[in-house]
Amino acid sequence: MGESQLQWLKRKLAKSKATWKVICCDMPIGLVFRDAKDSFENGAKGNGEALGRELEFAELFRFIKAKGIKNLVWLTADVHFAASYFYDPNRAVFQDFGPFWEFVSGPLHVGIFGPAELDNTFGPQLKFKAIPDGMRANRPPSEGYRFFGMVKIDSKTGAMNVSHWNAASKKLWEIDLVPE
Repeated sequence: MGESQLQWLKRKLAKSKATWKVICCDMPIGLVFRDAKDSFENGAKGNGEALGRELEFAELFRFIKAKGIKNLVWLTADVHFAASYFYDPNRAVFQDFGPFWEFVSGPLHVGIFGPAELDNTFGPQLKFKAIPDGMRANRPPSEGYRFFGMVKIDSKTGAMNVSHWNAASKKLWEIDLVPE
């Protein structure tokens, strides 16, 4: 993120009066994408203590917990599938944060593959994935593996409904999150 962007995000989150704090990020938090044996495309570096970009996430998560910021949801992309992850400090190596959700939807126009290996630094748990186990990579659009996500917030209750859909407009999975 860089120091100035990280500080900006902390200030905005601390001042926010919004029920839901929705952070959109280009790369998923806890998925490992290796470019080479010891080279990684995104922040996750594999199981263990926070390293590299993970240190910025650890600082941000610690800050959010310390300030009592509630109802944090991440919307991420840049992967070739759709999935939902719940991050649980009780299952993480780094535990100084409150639990949160991450919802991932990949681009509609690419070959499909994934999900990738999960990094236990922040304790992600796969709750939904839109592709079958063992599917061959780079499936064409004609096979129907194209996905998008939808978010709705109920104006009366403040509940957030998040759903994953396929390109044929079939709802594949959904969850209702109640604000704290």
